[in-house]
Amino acid sequence: MSRLRVESFSISADGYGAGPDQSLENPLGRGGESLHDWMVPTRTFQQMGGKSGTTGIDDEMVARGFDNVGAWILGRNMFGPVRDAWPDQSWKGWWGDNPPYHVPVFVLTHHERPPLEMEGGTTFHFVTGGIEAALDQAKAAANGKDVRVGGGAATIRQYLEAKLIDSMHFAIAPVLLGSGEPLFAGLNLPALGYRVVEQVASDKATHVIVARGE
Repeated sequence: MSRLRVESFSISADGYGAGPDQSLENPLGRGGESLHDWMVPTRTFQQMGGKSGTTGIDDEMVARGFDNVGAWILGRNMFGPVRDAWPDQSWKGWWGDNPPYHVPVFVLTHHERPPLEMEGGTTFHFVTGGIEAALDQAKAAANGKDVRVGGGAATIRQYLEAKLIDSMHFAIAPVLLGSGEPLFAGLNLPALGYRVVEQVASDKATHVIVARGE
């Protein structure tokens, strides 16, 4: 059965999934890049660019996040900095001609746009019907495999509030941002049925997995 998962989502020690003042030049906001210091050196991450990287706990957590994933869901901010109606079709994401997904990706938006086929098996589909419509389409495309929600924080919050996420791995980075995009503010995860099922720490992050009970 297809499950909805969040994997390798980094937050600061004070709970922010991105820093303030996000922009084209600073897509993760001020200080936001430091959230991913645990991930970037890993072998799994570096192999996307044809390089070698580190092994160990952090690499294991990144690698397992790609297991059995047949489709992704992204908030529009995760796809790019363009706001309001699409002015044209020129923006094709942050990742170049060969994005790291290699499966169908469903982007939440309020504005229609035709599918965008990229190299390596990634096709971006733009969904205007909301989070449940995106999930239905993603599960159909995943063909029995799991669907991964890539973020950002607002998108994950919507799926958590709707009790649609089955499991979530977040990595707590040892940094403080002070402001930005909060992940859990105002959410009562136990009341929504979530509990901690696993935790493990490396030198660079504390990894926590929460899941919904039966």
